[in-house]
Amino acid sequence: MDKLRMQTNNQADVNFRKLAELFPNIVTETIDENGKTVRAIDKDLLMQEISTAVVEGREERYQFTWPDKRKAILAANAPSTNTLRPCEKESFGEFNTTENLYIEGDNLEVLKLLQENYLETIKLIYIDPPYNTGKEFVYPDKFSQTTAEYMERSGQLDEEGYILSPNMESNGRFHTDWLNMMYPRLKIARNLLTKDGVIFISIDQNEVENLKKICCELYGAGNFVGEIIWQSATDNNPRQISTEHEYILCFAKDINSLNPWLIESDKAQEIITQYNLIKNQTDNIQEQQKLLRQWIKRHESELKGVAHYNNVDARGVYSNSTNSSNTKPGGYTFDIIHPTTGKPCVKPVFGWRWTERTFWDYDKNGDIEWGKDETTQPHVKKRIETVKEQFKSIYYEDGRASTKQLEQLLDGKKIFDNPKSVQLLSRIISFATQDDDCTILDFFSGTATTAHAVMEMNAKNGTHKKFIMVQIQEPTDAKSEAYKAGFKNICEIGKERIRKAAALIKKTYPEASFDSGFRVLKLDTSNMQQVWYTPTEYVAKDLFELTVDNIKPDRTDGDLLFQTMLELDCPLSSRLESFTINEKKVYSIADGYIMACFETGVTDETISKIAQKRPRFFVMRDSSMANDSIAVNFEQLFKSYSPDTHLKVY
Repeated sequence: MDKLRMQTNNQADVNFRKLAELFPNIVTETIDENGKTVRAIDKDLLMQEISTAVVEGREERYQFTWPDKRKAILAANAPSTNTLRPCEKESFGEFNTTENLYIEGDNLEVLKLLQENYLETIKLIYIDPPYNTGKEFVYPDKFSQTTAEYMERSGQLDEEGYILSPNMESNGRFHTDWLNMMYPRLKIARNLLTKDGVIFISIDQNEVENLKKICCELYGAGNFVGEIIWQSATDNNPRQISTEHEYILCFAKDINSLNPWLIESDKAQEIITQYNLIKNQTDNIQEQQKLLRQWIKRHESELKGVAHYNNVDARGVYSNSTNSSNTKPGGYTFDIIHPTTGKPCVKPVFGWRWTERTFWDYDKNGDIEWGKDETTQPHVKKRIETVKEQFKSIYYEDGRASTKQLEQLLDGKKIFDNPKSVQLLSRIISFATQDDDCTILDFFSGTATTAHAVMEMNAKNGTHKKFIMVQIQEPTDAKSEAYKAGFKNICEIGKERIRKAAALIKKTYPEASFDSGFRVLKLDTSNMQQVWYTPTEYVAKDLFELTVDNIKPDRTDGDLLFQTMLELDCPLSSRLESFTINEKKVYSIADGYIMACFETGVTDETISKIAQKRPRFFVMRDSSMANDSIAVNFEQLFKSYSPDTHLKVY
């Protein structure tokens, strides 16, 4: 009985950990009578997570809430019947082979569609959502409230409509709108992240506290990685405290799955480059060191953190400022005999920091710098090639530089204020995605700075990172410079920026090979007629008297192909090919993983030849079959030639 109870408890622990990992916000903590912390699952919150109906539960619990929060939760859980339609004419590069995506449409609906195909596959999400300045949002979530509606829902009016308090909370409505807009998007975004994935979110002071609370609820407070303070402006306006910065919050899917973020130091690389130039001028090591120190002194402000790497020996550049002493009592106390005087070197008070064997291995490799005699402690030479850079929480870059860069890129036209920095995005990507092949998502893509940074990094470093940009078709103001320049919405600016950036990067790195293209997909209503979803609403008479096609008449083969990819969990960046069998066009997705034929008059012979190619999935239209006998033989033919193929008919 005790063994059974132990097994039951162990299984309960496993189940608890799984639920806590999937839904961090459902875990509650209380203090028992012995003063110990007890963690438990809140059943009401769990049901809210998995339900598409509002779950009534206990009202008196500590939680971060606001009017209509439950509807925001339901908005994330509600399924989408929309689809993504390809637009090849607005795409760039090789449409059939590019692995980059530019998706136009409401990002909440797009995220829902991506959720199956890209579940736990996105390594990095960066977003720069609309800052809450009290203006209207363009995101159509139907959460926008009038002041009267907000006052009623937030309890500021009595039953007869009279104001209960002179404190109007006139800005509270705008907090509510913004929170309702962000919550479902961040909730779905977490599902897309790999276990070691992270999300970075730019925000200003108006909503940074609320944003952090939302993320702590959705991602778990323990998965808060850190906060970057970006000083991007100079504010000389007369006030109490001038605001010259904004924030970038970072949360992990599972912080325990992250490795330390260290990258090669660009500053150290500058010193290495200069050293190599000096080596070409002279072979004398003392002269090399003299010239290098002179150069470092002239550029000291630009080389902060690595300027002490100013020593040169036969192996290259190093620093001798390492500490030989152990950091606390208990270090190693062996004797180190000076090679010139033959006497033991003076020992640190806490002892040496390395073992005797390690020290002499360093010496054997030429990595010990000796003093002139035994009165100076020897030091390990730290080679400049070993320098790694950490991701610091303070970042400075004048935001005007990004505006100028975009202006120059778009033929000198100032069409967008305050775009994000390519340099900053490159820095984030460098630290957070140290594997060469991964996918980066930005679902508030704006001017597509993230895409620019990804392409530039691929060209510079030979990596194969892919981007997915998502942007709603927000119209430009008719009086704006963007509109006058021919850009009718933000998407047009973003797509043109990627094209121009690709050309610039190719010019900057002429030998580089990188994916400079992108597929344009546009959010739209389903490709299917209503009869596909509700066939019982069509009586037999309608079906016999009318020729009812499941597919809307304006939809193309390409539309059906991408719907197929969405429904069969195939990445939307998969390679597309087509070929002819018996004069019928056949499509191949992801090297034959999916095959499809939407032509009319498809015969048994054509189906047999497709089946012999043994795709994982085969898709066709119901109206494609030449006659009724084809429909009868369809499945049998595949059972004969390719029994493992899954069949789908629209």
